[in-house]
Amino acid sequence: MLKHFNQLILSVCIVMLTACTASNIESTPTSRITMVTSGDLYSVAKTYAWHASMFSVHTANKIDEQTLKTQLRDSVDKIMAEKGYQVVKATDSPQMTIGFGMALASEMSDAEILAKAGLVPGLATQGVDSEHEKGSVLIALFNPIVEQPFWRVLAQGFTEPDNNMAQREARFDNLARMMLNSVPKAD
Repeated sequence: MLKHFNQLILSVCIVMLTACTASNIESTPTSRITMVTSGDLYSVAKTYAWHASMFSVHTANKIDEQTLKTQLRDSVDKIMAEKGYQVVKATDSPQMTIGFGMALASEMSDAEILAKAGLVPGLATQGVDSEHEKGSVLIALFNPIVEQPFWRVLAQGFTEPDNNMAQREARFDNLARMMLNSVPKAD
């Protein structure tokens, strides 16, 4: 009986080993994204406003910083609206505030990001050509009364310097959707 059992186990292992295959998956630098999240989400809020001061961009004028701010805000507004949240003015007593930061690796290292945000996904740059630069995006949700975020997500990926405006907008929408995926729908 034990002999038959051992033969059965050996047969199953052989079948499993022969069923395994390896594939090379082509990966472009711009498709590599890592994210890290911290905090607790709860679905008590229905309204939000943009944080009064947390909306920084560090690009050394390589890209129009105001355009980047506007694109990210528009993308976050779009995703939050899909989830049932309403953006209001800060003077309208929002139930939470949202802030963000963006930086290119040439302007802010992972160590600096960790010191400021308390998070770092640590996207590796090995094998990436000099045309693409690592970029980091942080989105944080705050209780409007408290200065500390109750939830935050930090994503890192690589820039696409040749994108036109429509491609950049679509990329911001996709990134915001991924980053805010775990935010629950508004009550």
